[in-house]
Amino acid sequence: MGAELLRWRRPLAVVGLVVVIAVGSQSDPQPALHGLGLVVSLGLAALLVGGGALLLAPPRGPVSRVALSGLFALVAAGSVALVWVEPNGAGFFGGFVVAGAAAVRLPGRGGPVVVAVFTGCLAAAGLLGVPRPFLQVVLSLAGVVAFYRVGVYARSLRERTEESERLLAELERSRAGELRAAALAEQQRLAREMHDVLAHSMSGLVLHLEAARLLAVRGGAEPRLADAVERAHQLARSGLAEVREVIGTLRGGELPGPERLAALGAEYERDTGVPCACTSTGEPAELAAQARLTVYRVAQEALANVRKHARPERVEVRLEHEAGGTRLIVADHGAPPGPAAGGYGISGMRERAELLDGRLTAGPTTDGFRVELWVPA
Repeated sequence: MGAELLRWRRPLAVVGLVVVIAVGSQSDPQPALHGLGLVVSLGLAALLVGGGALLLAPPRGPVSRVALSGLFALVAAGSVALVWVEPNGAGFFGGFVVAGAAAVRLPGRGGPVVVAVFTGCLAAAGLLGVPRPFLQVVLSLAGVVAFYRVGVYARSLRERTEESERLLAELERSRAGELRAAALAEQQRLAREMHDVLAHSMSGLVLHLEAARLLAVRGGAEPRLADAVERAHQLARSGLAEVREVIGTLRGGELPGPERLAALGAEYERDTGVPCACTSTGEPAELAAQARLTVYRVAQEALANVRKHARPERVEVRLEHEAGGTRLIVADHGAPPGPAAGGYGISGMRERAELLDGRLTAGPTTDGFRVELWVPA
């Protein structure tokens, strides 16, 4: 209710000022440039100027105490003058102006003091000026006091509403902080588990494979066996590096993104001996963290599929930056894929794309296999 009253403050103020002009121009004596008519003209001018400034200005605007006191005095002078000379004029309207402005702009003791002094002046002018019914004066002054009380209630309700909104916003921020803290704690727990279990296991695997490679070399084993052990050793080391990367990400590290595709291609070429060309076209788009990670993971999974299921002559990794998003293409050339190329890896890549409202297509070509990912910017 208080917010509604304050929202309608300006429209009601405009209506009230129009009523003052209408009533003042039809009262007796009417506005003129001499005699009592001049008093009416000056009173109306003071009431309109002071009342308009008090009612139409923002309630929390930067109005100094001196200016505010001057506006109150101007409205008071105009209202008292009109009440003094006009029995049925608009003089008492100034009481409503002062009551409303005091309720909004003068919290604490200032408001009641101003309203009490002003109503006393209006009462004196109403009783000592031109003759008018006593009940009219009493009802007018009672209306001024009641209007002030309504204004105080509206201001208090608005302040309580704003305080409630502030506390609600703080509560939301606090809940968001708790959720972030809980998510961070869970990430830290997962990082510890991966470090204690998976990373340790893979570290042991790397050491054993290195030992096996040395035994194969020193024991004069068949070169193909030594090469196979060496490749397994490289894969294990690569897997251990990826595990450590994931652990670092869980602990707040930077997520891998498109900028690492060149290194990914170079690693594939080093491990397999198959040429892998990485190119990028267009102006790089600003991608969200999960979209950047998806581009990297899809390229990683696609190259892993090529490693497992194909024997290509060359591999191509192409990143195309478009107006609405980014397109990744991983294609191998030279030999058709094996029957397992469309397994769970493709499903996982497609799920990653769909979570970002993107799309992923994968299928054989005339000379190999092609994976294409598009994610929105």
